[in-house]
Amino acid sequence: MNKVLKLQKQLKNKPFGNKLFSYALAKFAPYFLTIKPQVVTLRPNFMEASMRKRRSVHNHLKTVHAIAMCNLCEFTAGILMETSIPKHRRWIPVSMQVKYLKKAETDLTATCDLSQVDWDTTEEVDCYVSVKDTSGVEVMCANIQMKVSDRKK
Repeated sequence: MNKVLKLQKQLKNKPFGNKLFSYALAKFAPYFLTIKPQVVTLRPNFMEASMRKRRSVHNHLKTVHAIAMCNLCEFTAGILMETSIPKHRRWIPVSMQVKYLKKAETDLTATCDLSQVDWDTTEEVDCYVSVKDTSGVEVMCANIQMKVSDRKK
């Protein structure tokens, strides 16, 4: 079983299990801790994660800072790649394109769906991440390109 899914299963029914799980995932790349992301849904090929709008992620307009939203997108795409990719393959991000669509004035939720990926043959995965506010309005979208290759033996 994949190490991310194994950790999720171990913590699932524990008190504060999802908070501990989300914290452990964010520690893979400690910069993620700056936004305190929470895993909402995680399964192979699909992830939803959220972050709270709080002062430490504000910009000068008192809305969620663009780079905090980028961080949420990278967290969502990266954890999803790690969860979905077969053991004999590896991944690394190579580019990220973002569009800021609206001011982010509430808590946010990011989703990414990789259900169309053929993991055994692909050499590049486009992780499209949509970030929505609590009203369901898309405030940002990102396309993170991931290079995929076989692990060296």
